[in-house]
Amino acid sequence: MQGVIIRNADISDLDAVTELESRCFPIAEAADRKAFELRLRKYPECFWTTENDKQIICMINGMTTYEKDLCDEMYEDSELYAPDGNWLMLFGVAALPEYQHKGYASQLMWYVINETSKQKRRGIVLTCKEKLIPFYEKFGYVSEGISDSVHGDAVWYQMRLTF
Repeated sequence: MQGVIIRNADISDLDAVTELESRCFPIAEAADRKAFELRLRKYPECFWTTENDKQIICMINGMTTYEKDLCDEMYEDSELYAPDGNWLMLFGVAALPEYQHKGYASQLMWYVINETSKQKRRGIVLTCKEKLIPFYEKFGYVSEGISDSVHGDAVWYQMRLTF
């Protein structure tokens, strides 16, 4: 993974992250440009990218909060954001299809876990589809069962990594 750069995203990445999201998620589940603009303006410290040859190939984004569980309102409501919150809620983990299954998302996840741990937070929470539970378990996340989320009309499982 030579030449790969992990960094926080900024507003200049808006087009690239919106495009990446649209290539990785069904329309009903994908965040739109407006959602990414809000996230990049309000809590860019919770938005990471992996670049290869100056192209964003992978991203993880979310927000910190005092809430213990991830809820659908968090995707759009920046009022739930707390810079010093105990929990990092992950909204999305995505890699361009041509970069999937090559370790880029794992490398970025380890980076985010390490950074979040250094910030002395209680842990990280995300939701995923059932088929991805084993992927997140590799990092120490534990499934808490089916989430209350109805985002995109899909069934989501809440996963928690506690430090």
